[in-house]
Amino acid sequence: MVEVAKIRLFVDAPLGAGQSVSLSRDQANYLFNVMRKSTGDLIALFNGRDGEWTSEVVDAGKRRGILTCLEQARPQMEPPDLWLLFAPIKKARTDFIVEKATEMGASRILPVQTDFTNSERIRQDRLQAHAVEAAEQCGGTYVPPVEELQKLSSVLADWPKDRQLLFCDETTAGQAHGLAGAKPGKWAILIGPEGGFSAAELARLRALDGVTILTLGPRILRADTAAVAALTLWQAALGDWR
Repeated sequence: MVEVAKIRLFVDAPLGAGQSVSLSRDQANYLFNVMRKSTGDLIALFNGRDGEWTSEVVDAGKRRGILTCLEQARPQMEPPDLWLLFAPIKKARTDFIVEKATEMGASRILPVQTDFTNSERIRQDRLQAHAVEAAEQCGGTYVPPVEELQKLSSVLADWPKDRQLLFCDETTAGQAHGLAGAKPGKWAILIGPEGGFSAAELARLRALDGVTILTLGPRILRADTAAVAALTLWQAALGDWR
């Protein structure tokens, strides 16, 4: 039996028995210069489609590397069909939301611009890289796509009729709104900005079909804390934690 590899890398390449995988320059630098790995060492690879594969380093250069897949260590594990919509906040805290959403099993991450959103732009490529790093660290075999920033109004205008929306409404703090009676299926969680939703946004959200209002306890939480709390409650009630 092949030993368990301790370092995990996400690669954009097919994985299968005997498959050779070329590393990017950054990955080669990380493995061979930072982690001091060399020919013969074992690395875990995943691509979001083929599960996790234990692979052996067969070429270790300063700027390049080649690995060969030996055997599948884990099958592909898909997350629940759960989207996370959130209004970007300060850079480090936005990074935190993306990382924790990945760890906690979101299948798609959608930054949205609300009336009171503090940040008017994001670096989608940087946030996607954070999602990749989080998946590498947490043992997941799936990396959720992080979408470009969109206006909340545009997202709601094209909202799929078969997807339920869990709306975290800070104006109902302390009231008994939750997931009792909710059924599994296609869901999304919406977390507002630090300044809360505008009156117009609240009215539109409350009027939508398929909306469930969620209260996150008697205290108003910061946006990044609220994202983790809402994901936890949904996963425990309807997701793959049950």
